Amino acid sequence: MSAVGGHQGTGEERAALFEAPGDLEAINRLYHERRWSDGLPVVPPTVERVERMLAQTRRLPADIVARVAPGFGAATVERVAINAVLAGCNPAYLPVVIAAIEAAAVPEFNLQGIQATTNPVAVWIVVNGPAARRLGVNSAFNCLGQGTQANAAIGRALRLVLQNCGGALPGEMDRATHGQPGKYTFCCAENEDANPWVPLHVERGFRREASTVTVVGAEGTMNMNTHTKDASELLRAIAETMQHPPSNEYCHGGEPWLILSPEHAEILKAAGLTKAEVKRRLWEGSKMPARRMTDKDLLRVEASRGKELGKIGPDTMLPVSPRPDDIWIVVAGGPGTHSVYVPCFGNSRAVTRAIADAG
Repeated sequence: MSAVGGHQGTGEERAALFEAPGDLEAINRLYHERRWSDGLPVVPPTVERVERMLAQTRRLPADIVARVAPGFGAATVERVAINAVLAGCNPAYLPVVIAAIEAAAVPEFNLQGIQATTNPVAVWIVVNGPAARRLGVNSAFNCLGQGTQANAAIGRALRLVLQNCGGALPGEMDRATHGQPGKYTFCCAENEDANPWVPLHVERGFRREASTVTVVGAEGTMNMNTHTKDASELLRAIAETMQHPPSNEYCHGGEPWLILSPEHAEILKAAGLTKAEVKRRLWEGSKMPARRMTDKDLLRVEASRGKELGKIGPDTMLPVSPRPDDIWIVVAGGPGTHSVYVPCFGNSRAVTRAIADAG
C-alpha cells in the first residue's frame, strides 16, 4: 500500500511517500509506533485518498496553512489533507478543517499556551452557516457527543494536525496534567433555526449567508439542568454555576462560553431579553468575592488583573471577564431543560474564520 507520511516534519518539503503494510492492523500498529495517531484506529492515508481530499480545495498542496505551535511545524495543505484522511473525514470536510487551523494560529487564540499548558484545555470548533447544514454537522440532539461523522472527524482532524504538525505529543510538548475527552474531538454546529437571536457568526461580524468556524480554548463542559420557566431564576442559576475559585477565567479575566438549549434560550427571549442584556446580567451575577480564591491564586489574580481592577482586597468582587461582551452564547442542542457552561482557558480569545471553499 502506498501511503503518505512525513506528518511531523517542520520543513516545507512535500510529505514523503512510503510503502506501508496492506493489512489494516499492521498499518495502525505502524502509525501508533510512530506516534502519528491519537490512539484510535486511523484510516490509511493512501495516495488516492489524499488526492480525493485535495480536490476539495483550490489551494496548492505545498501552500502553508499555518505554522503550528508549539513546534511550529508547517501545516501545508497536503499535510492537513493527510491528517483529515487519518481522522476519517469525508473529503468535503477539508475546507472546514483548513479554516479551523487558520483560526487557531491567530495570535490572540494563544495556541502556544493552549498546546503546552498543564491545563486540560481543548480546542472546540463551532460551525455556522450553510456549510454546517450541507455537511451535516450536528447542532441538535447529542451535538457534543457521539454519532455524527462530521462532528467527530472534523474535530479529530484538527487535533491530529495540532499533534502531528505542532508537535504537541502527550508527555512531551503537551504537558496537560489530565487532559480531557475533548482532546480527541470537540466540534458542533450552532442550532441557528432554534436561535431566537442572531447566530454566532453574524454577531462576530460575518454575513448570515457566510459559512464560518469559530475556535474556542475550552477547559471542559458543565451540565446545567434547571426546570425553571422564570428568566431571572434561570440567569441566577447559570451565573452561580459560572463562579469557581480555582479558575483561569477569574485569574486572568476570561472569555466564558455558554451553550444554551433552545428551551432555555426561548425562556430568556420570551422575557424580552436581548442577548446583550443576558450577557450583562450574567456578568453581574457571576461576580465572585476575592476571598474565595486561595492566597497563592489571589497573588496570580493581582499580577494578571491589577491594571484592570486596581487594588484587590478580600471583598473585591471579581468579574469572570473584563466586559459583559466577553461572555459568548451559542444556542445548540435538542429539546430538554439542559444547558452547558464551557469554562475557558482564560488567556485565550476565540477566533472566527470564513470557510473559503464552502459551497
